[in-house]
Amino acid sequence: MAASGQGFVAEFKDAVTPRAALLVIAVLLLQLGFIVSYVGALHHPSPHQLSISVVAPPEVQPKLVAALEAVPDDAVKAGTVAGPAEATALIKDQKIYAALVFDPAGTQDTLLVADARGPAAARAAEEIATGIAKGQGRTVVVQDVVPLAPGDAEGLSSFYLVIGWCVGGYLVASILGISAGSRPAGTGRAVIRLGTLALYSVAAGIGGALIVGPVLDALPGSTWALLGLGSLVVFAVGAFTMALQCLFGIVGIGLAVLVFVVLGNPSAGGVFPPPLMPAFWRAIGAWIPNGAGTDVARSIAYFDATGIAVPLMVLVAWAVVGVAVTLLAVSFRPGRQEERPPGRAQEPAPL
Repeated sequence: MAASGQGFVAEFKDAVTPRAALLVIAVLLLQLGFIVSYVGALHHPSPHQLSISVVAPPEVQPKLVAALEAVPDDAVKAGTVAGPAEATALIKDQKIYAALVFDPAGTQDTLLVADARGPAAARAAEEIATGIAKGQGRTVVVQDVVPLAPGDAEGLSSFYLVIGWCVGGYLVASILGISAGSRPAGTGRAVIRLGTLALYSVAAGIGGALIVGPVLDALPGSTWALLGLGSLVVFAVGAFTMALQCLFGIVGIGLAVLVFVVLGNPSAGGVFPPPLMPAFWRAIGAWIPNGAGTDVARSIAYFDATGIAVPLMVLVAWAVVGVAVTLLAVSFRPGRQEERPPGRAQEPAPL
């Protein structure tokens, strides 16, 4: 029995190497991080600094602004605008989320919102405005100045489109790494991989834009603009994943999942816009390709591409860093063969 037990231990040690054990532990931590991230970001949405402006006569404005600012937990960022037209313009320019228009001739005020910016934010603004109006013996009617397209239920199509592009980006980079070696053998091979990624990115951009536009009629806006955005998102995510593999080998795939899935997806502002998320996810969302891409896609679809300069620069930065790190990592390993999974034979002319 003892010999049998020792044989099992030896067999187990041979089957589960220390490297495999560490990878299994890393996967467990990644899985638990996934649960913590998604549940932590999305389980209890509550407004923070939700921008609501007031349109009212000068003698009423201070009272309404004070009432909005008095909402607990710093929920509202209150301001004032001159009239309903200016308030509508600010909402369409994505400068504010909502505007409360006071009616001096009656007791029913109007709340201007944009469901296309995020239905959850519109509902939060409505709940806040209704509570304040009720305390003053007034009522509120909601007017949606940027409604969602009929095929875009809950305004999630932009988010799902960009998440699909992100998934394609890190998967194709991972496949290239697993099949042909996580670290290219030289600069020429690295350039070939990046070129392959670029071609894939254009194909993915075309496919995604056509699906959400002409095929499913889920999103309005320019198909060409969405095509360009998709190509950039896929390339940025793929190039950065490639860079992580060049630096850390196969572990880089797990790091890419950590960045783009565990951190990027719940903070992207798809399910809940930033003012309704906890501080950590609110802070990082706009600086990860998932969130930056979602912001641009939503703006292209509903807001005439306003406010897209910064998120586009974020995407370009991820792409540039990915390409630069990939080429530098390869150039600092001259003559080194490509890193392959254990037991894999060398094959001629990999990408």
